[in-house]
Amino acid sequence: MSGRGYDRLLLPTDGSDATTAAVAEAGRIASLAGATVHVLSVADSRNRFESPAAGLAADAWERAEDERTEAAVAAAVDALPGDVPTEPVVRTGVPHTEILDYAAVADVDLIVMGTHGRTGLDHYLVGSVTERVVRASSIPVLTVRAPEQTDG
Repeated sequence: MSGRGYDRLLLPTDGSDATTAAVAEAGRIASLAGATVHVLSVADSRNRFESPAAGLAADAWERAEDERTEAAVAAAVDALPGDVPTEPVVRTGVPHTEILDYAAVADVDLIVMGTHGRTGLDHYLVGSVTERVVRASSIPVLTVRAPEQTDG
């Protein structure tokens, strides 16, 4: 990181509501700092064997994951302010590992991630990519909580 602040932000996205809040915050920071936002989506290589899509042929699964990650990146890039430079990136692997690896390679100054704020059994069962990144990252991670969902 340069002495003047944030030059490169990393915005991991999966296209969820939690990411939407993080996109807005990354856009504000990047506009103020004159930073480039690296928008990263990771196709989870483990999902092919752990999801209902496991019955899909490998190439069909890979195409679907590629489309999902590319759509998530495109949506985030489109939602960022027009004056913010972006670097779209799609990778395949274990999400928290790919996020941390990319952050190191791209020499980012700040990671901005959404979180669902799950607790208890739901958090234990679902796990949290954001939590894993926060625990393992050597660079600052800003977490942005998704707005609470209301019924009706």
